[in-house]
Amino acid sequence: MQRLKLPLRFPKSISYGYRAFHDKTQLEDVGPLASILKSRAVVRFRGPDTVKFLQGLLTNDVRRFGEPLSEKTSTLVTPNLSSESIPPMYAALLTPQGRFLYDFVLYGLPSPDAKLNRAGSGPGADPAEPLEVFADVDASVLDELLSTLKKYRLRAKVDIENMADELHCWQRYGGKLSEKDSSVEEPEAASVGWGAGVDRLGMSTSRGEPCGWQWFKDPRLDCLGFRGIFPSNTTPPLVEADKETDEQNYLLWRIENGVAEGSTEIPKGEAIPLEYNLVALNAISFDKGCYVGQELVARTHHRGVIRKRLLPLKFLKDSGEEAEQKVAPGSEVIDSVSDKKIGTVTTQLGCRGLGVLRLDEAFKGSSTLTVRGQDDVKVEPIRPDWWPPEWLQEHQRRSAAA
Repeated sequence: MQRLKLPLRFPKSISYGYRAFHDKTQLEDVGPLASILKSRAVVRFRGPDTVKFLQGLLTNDVRRFGEPLSEKTSTLVTPNLSSESIPPMYAALLTPQGRFLYDFVLYGLPSPDAKLNRAGSGPGADPAEPLEVFADVDASVLDELLSTLKKYRLRAKVDIENMADELHCWQRYGGKLSEKDSSVEEPEAASVGWGAGVDRLGMSTSRGEPCGWQWFKDPRLDCLGFRGIFPSNTTPPLVEADKETDEQNYLLWRIENGVAEGSTEIPKGEAIPLEYNLVALNAISFDKGCYVGQELVARTHHRGVIRKRLLPLKFLKDSGEEAEQKVAPGSEVIDSVSDKKIGTVTTQLGCRGLGVLRLDEAFKGSSTLTVRGQDDVKVEPIRPDWWPPEWLQEHQRRSAAA
């Protein structure tokens, strides 16, 4: 099937051949959209020590991928999808000093004994078949990531394989998609077959035959939409031909929601996970045992004050018009009156961006923020809707006390 591209408009200085939506409202109006994420690659972990290996490395509690199905859930099965699905999980691998290295969206397949064979005539594969966990990761650092994981593997019985040629990562977003249903699964898929009874086979088909792949609610934030990994030779279910669009629009969607992704937007070896909001993005468990880099993360969290955070930014000219393509990642954001550095731009797309800024200065009404060396470019920080109110209340109390 030939993939069609929406006639989108990008700023003239970006030669993508697409047209970018200017803001979140336009994406909500035209959506839901779907993008294949070429910036992500899929890795498979397979073997009896898979969960133990990942549990000792990553920031989140991955033990649920090795747990049996809940007794309260029906065990009715279809040829390719069990009646219970394990929701995906967001996690990170840190340096021993607690700095960010790589992020992972982890997916667990139903165990073989929870499914029928593809003909539907008998049980699935051998229940003793090794556990598999898949992850979509930053494709730009794939070789380096695989090398790092294999260094940590030692004698663990787990195979780590590059599945980039076999599987692709996709995202559905926009169109207020996340407001339709509270399920962890794609609501349009979950609704298939409902009536006098539940057509499990119909649900399985809509979610992604023939291997049981399906859409899941993004484990980070509801507003990000739905995510999944699918065979590279197919277009996922529920993707309309005229709604498949370039990944740059998904980048815009993330920027406007204040979410960074990958080892470029979250600087590898430098970023402090809590400043990039990884706790609120459900990437960190404070109840699990030890993992690489845990000490700094736990100490920073329990101290309770994060002075800098990642924010969405808008770049404007003196006239108030949007300043397209004038700011580069790495640019310093300063207070134009005091010339004091407030933070740094980490990501840029057109007149939008992400930056790590001091909260007490970013939202101080009396200050005017600009880019160092570009006095004609104003920086407008934006507080995302999903932010917990206490993130700003602490700084408001500190400012009042001062």
